[in-house]
Amino acid sequence: MSESTTNNQNCVVIGASHAGVNFVFALRREGWEGTITIIDIDPTLPYHRPPLSKAYLTSSDSIEKNLLKSEESYVKGNINLKLGVWVDAIDRENKKVVLADGTSLRYDKLVIATGARPIMPPIPGLDTANNLYSLRSAADVSNIRNTVTANEGLKVVVIGGGYIGLETAASLKKLGAEVTVLERESRILARVTAPEMSEFFQKFHADNGVAVLTEKNVVSIEYNGESNTVICSDETQYEADMIIVGVGIHVNKELAERAGLTIESGILVNEKSQTSDENIYAIGDCTFHHNPHYNRHIRLESVQNAVDQAKIAAAAIIGKDCAYDALPWFWSDQYDVKLQMVGLSQGYDEVLVRKEADKENCFSVWYFKGDTLLAVDAVNNAKAYVYGTKFIKGGEKLDKSKLSDPMAEFKPANLISQ
Repeated sequence: MSESTTNNQNCVVIGASHAGVNFVFALRREGWEGTITIIDIDPTLPYHRPPLSKAYLTSSDSIEKNLLKSEESYVKGNINLKLGVWVDAIDRENKKVVLADGTSLRYDKLVIATGARPIMPPIPGLDTANNLYSLRSAADVSNIRNTVTANEGLKVVVIGGGYIGLETAASLKKLGAEVTVLERESRILARVTAPEMSEFFQKFHADNGVAVLTEKNVVSIEYNGESNTVICSDETQYEADMIIVGVGIHVNKELAERAGLTIESGILVNEKSQTSDENIYAIGDCTFHHNPHYNRHIRLESVQNAVDQAKIAAAAIIGKDCAYDALPWFWSDQYDVKLQMVGLSQGYDEVLVRKEADKENCFSVWYFKGDTLLAVDAVNNAKAYVYGTKFIKGGEKLDKSKLSDPMAEFKPANLISQ
């Protein structure tokens, strides 16, 4: 598709988080000359979401300090923003999106970047609890921050011991709250990491004054007019002035589903981020896509994936020959620890831990399936993250004895099997 053929065409994007915003600017850079409109239910200018549980929660900054792009950038890029607007339906036959007020927008190309929303589990009393929040929007975080800073020693219960729950717990502790994390499984981070990582973070939080309790299945919440009581299946009870729910996400796939697009774990897309409708693309957390490196379909909750798919979709719409081929990576900040993760560890049958002898809280966890390196978790160890990325991409065979020996020189030439 040449630039001249896009002059009179409309591209509509549903969703203004990392995927949607990166896409619209990438599309302009690729040469799209037609109109671009981005729609989102959030009335706030699009902002960075990862800092919500980290730096933004503990700072005094307004959300304007965390915008993805300035308002002037959208004007300069001739990108139409429709914020605080709900998309009610996609009319594929007439190629238009129908808004909640009954109006519609015509599209030639449509991009779905609807992301995901927090799971609110069916716990009795959840809907009547006081000061109960998920952590999905800037408004949520502003309310949490204002309440905690105005009430010294506030008792907070975090339901869920995943990365969001743990990051939030660390941030709230920094603000002076008394924090308890309740995790249903036998260990925190059980779905995404090895027991060694779970043990490290549980102890690390305890050392920082946060109680992280496992095998705690919340069965009800009671509010007595002053505070909440969180009740678990083992009959233990925890007083809470505030409750944070971080038990996972639901993919926002309903709009695509009603439109008749192919849905699996998310919205199914090909290597160009194209859905089962050739004029509709999907990007970001809501997609179910094939990863060539692992040769399987996956769904990722990842800024990296959102940005990569945004670039691919923009290039594909312009008509360039392109295909998604990215190695997933993630990160988590808790207290003074930076965890960097690369690759996908699912299916591992061996874990090696390398501890750096001369540094505190500096180590890495290496996940193997046979001799194949699948993933690396690096704690305060950027070198391990960089090397892990290089080894996974290159399919290198490693000397496991040297890798796990803290006295062995840590450099690629020494770690690759000869």
